[in-house]
Amino acid sequence: MPGQPAAPGAAPAVAAGAEGAVQAAAEQAATDSEAAQAEAEPEPTVEELFAKLDDLVGLDRAKREVRRQVELLRVERLRAEAGLTKPTLTRHLVFIGNPGTGKTTVARLVSQLYKAIGLLTKGHLVEVDRSELVAGYLGQTAQKTSEVVASAVGGVLFIDEAYALTQSTTGSGPDSYGQEAVNTLVKDMEDHRADLVVIVAGYPGPMAEFIGANPGLESRFSTTIQFEDYTDPELRDIFALMAKGADFEPTPEALDRVAEITAAQPRHAGFGNARFVRNLLDDAIAHHAWRLKDIETPTIDELRLLLPEDLADPGPGTAARHAQAQAAQLGARFGDARAVLDALAAEPPDPGLLATDLLENLDAERDEPENVDAENHEPPPHDDAPTEEGTA
Repeated sequence: MPGQPAAPGAAPAVAAGAEGAVQAAAEQAATDSEAAQAEAEPEPTVEELFAKLDDLVGLDRAKREVRRQVELLRVERLRAEAGLTKPTLTRHLVFIGNPGTGKTTVARLVSQLYKAIGLLTKGHLVEVDRSELVAGYLGQTAQKTSEVVASAVGGVLFIDEAYALTQSTTGSGPDSYGQEAVNTLVKDMEDHRADLVVIVAGYPGPMAEFIGANPGLESRFSTTIQFEDYTDPELRDIFALMAKGADFEPTPEALDRVAEITAAQPRHAGFGNARFVRNLLDDAIAHHAWRLKDIETPTIDELRLLLPEDLADPGPGTAARHAQAQAAQLGARFGDARAVLDALAAEPPDPGLLATDLLENLDAERDEPENVDAENHEPPPHDDAPTEEGTA
C-alpha cells in the first residue's frame, strides 16, 4: 500500500530479476547471432570438400576410397530421384588403421560430403568411444546409446575403437554391457537409416571380429577403408604444418632432424604416426623455451624459429615404451595374449619390442614356482575344490 515500506529484500529481488532478464536476453541475442552467421556462411560444395580431402598429407588410398564411395552414393541418389531402380548401397563405413592416421579428420569430411550430396541434413560429426555408449548398470546402456545416436541424427556417429564393445574386459566371456550397446546401435541405425551414418574405427584384426559378432553389423558395414601409416617425408610435412599452426617455423635443418627421428622409429601397431609427431613438436617447443631462458628480450625470429637442437632424439627406448604401453592397454581390454596378437596382426610387431616383451613375460610366468602355503609348504586347494563353507 502507498506509504508503507517495501518488504525486506524486495529491491534486491527486483534487481536480481532484472539482471537475470538482461542476461537471458543477451544469451538469446548471442544464439540468434550465431544462427544468423551460420546461415550467412555458404555451405561448402562437393568440389571444395574434395579439395580439402586432397590437401591432407598422405592417405592416398583412403582418399581414393572416400571419393569412390561419395560418387557411388551421389549417383544412387540421382537414380532414385529419376525414378530408376537403385542398388542397395550401404552408407556406413569401417575405418581401419593405426592411431594418428587421420581417421577422425576424414570422418568429419565424410559427414560434410554426405550433406553436400544431399544424404544428410546436418553434416555434423559426433565422436564417441565405449565409455560414452556403455552405462554402469545393465539396462541403462540401451538408453545411453540411444541418446548418443539421437544426437548424431542428421550427421555421422564416429565410434573409435569400436571393437571394445564386443571384446571381453575380463577374459571370462562376452561383455553383456557392450553387447547391449551393439544391439541398440543396430536397431537405432535401422530406425534412423534415412538420416544417419555410422563410422566405426580401430585396428584391422579386432574390427573384423567386431563386425562378425553381430549379423546386423555385418550387413550394414560392407565398406572398409584402410588408413596406412605415414611415410617419413609425410611425417616431416605434418610436423611443419603443426608447427606453422602453433606459429613456429622449423628451419630446413630442423625438418631434416624430424625425418631422422621418425625414420628410426619401428613401425608397429603401437606407432602413433601424427600423434608421435605432435609429441615431438611439444618437446621441441619445450626445448626452444629452455634455449631462450637467458635471453631477456628475444627477437621475433628467435621466438619463432625451431632449430635442430630443439629436437632431442627420443631414443629407441621411446618406441619400446609406446609399444609396451599399447600391448598392456590391449591386454587389459581383451583379457588374453591371443587377442593382443590379433590386434597387432595387420602390422607385425618389431621382434625387439612387443613380441619379445610378451614372450619374456610368458617365460617369467612359466618359471615362477607354484604358489604354496607359506607356513605348511603345501599347495593351496584348487578353486573348484569344496571348502568348509561350501560343504556346510
